Amino acid sequence: MDSRTLGRTARSVSVISLGTWQLGGDWGTVTEADARAVLDASVASGVTMFDTADVYGDGRSEQLIGGYLADNPSLNLFVATKIGRRAEQVAANYTLANFRAWVDRSRTNLRTDTLDLVQLHCPPTAVFESDEVFDGLDTLVAEGAIANYGVSVETSDQALTAIARPNVATVQIILNAFRLKPLDAVLPAAIDAGVGIIARVPLASGLLSGKYTADTKFPADDHRNYNRHGESFDVGETFSGVDFERGVEAAQAFATLARGAGLQPATAALAWLAQLPGVSTVIPGARNAQQATSNASAGSAAALPADFTAGVTHIYNEYFRAALAGKW
Repeated sequence: MDSRTLGRTARSVSVISLGTWQLGGDWGTVTEADARAVLDASVASGVTMFDTADVYGDGRSEQLIGGYLADNPSLNLFVATKIGRRAEQVAANYTLANFRAWVDRSRTNLRTDTLDLVQLHCPPTAVFESDEVFDGLDTLVAEGAIANYGVSVETSDQALTAIARPNVATVQIILNAFRLKPLDAVLPAAIDAGVGIIARVPLASGLLSGKYTADTKFPADDHRNYNRHGESFDVGETFSGVDFERGVEAAQAFATLARGAGLQPATAALAWLAQLPGVSTVIPGARNAQQATSNASAGSAAALPADFTAGVTHIYNEYFRAALAGKW
């Protein structure tokens, strides 16, 4: 597994890390035993960073990770969590007092005194423009409650605003073969500023695995069912905001491109992201150990053909640019 410095944290993490939304909920049922198996398989495959959030299963994901770390004290793992989505999404709620309460809850769940990285979890745009917000986060660093802070964003404009902040260590953003807008300005700005980029939704909620058809059905408790049109949260978090049937067609084109490079589609999608200049780590999720192992293998994949990015861009231009270029 290759590793890379995670922005201003100065910590080295695996280029393929583990996103743990699935372990909390919203992707169908994942038992505690399966969750433990995912964590075990990830670590065995060289993953050194877990990404979670206080809202995943209302703390379940954090608690599972906290228990796992307590049972494996010799592991030197980096844990990134997120705060803010348990409250009404208005800028007035992003106060130092609330930060303290949210961070204390996450410290309890994760069984640690100091959180490695706390990210504001896709807050309202006004939050990114508030000096008071970032002063509050600086206070938590000074007090030792958190070691670093970053942001998770919905839009490229939010990312660019955050990157300009002097103490923002990382920016987490949706980036995959169907969502290329961050390549235009966000990645170059992050490189210039030394800010780490965490690429989330890297498989477009599974579309880029090439396994779905237009008739694929998802469980009632899976956001790929109930948030298909943004009914519960930003539609960009589900299938990257692309029309599902259109996404299935594009995924078949991507699968052809990937197999031409000698890789399975999911592996190619993750390896391509990991090899992009400016990307610090990629955080695919997994519902079972086999998925976790397969995802991690992308972190040691051979270099992709020189024309692979051109192929990705061609697919994006054909299927999505007109619909997505003005969004996010």
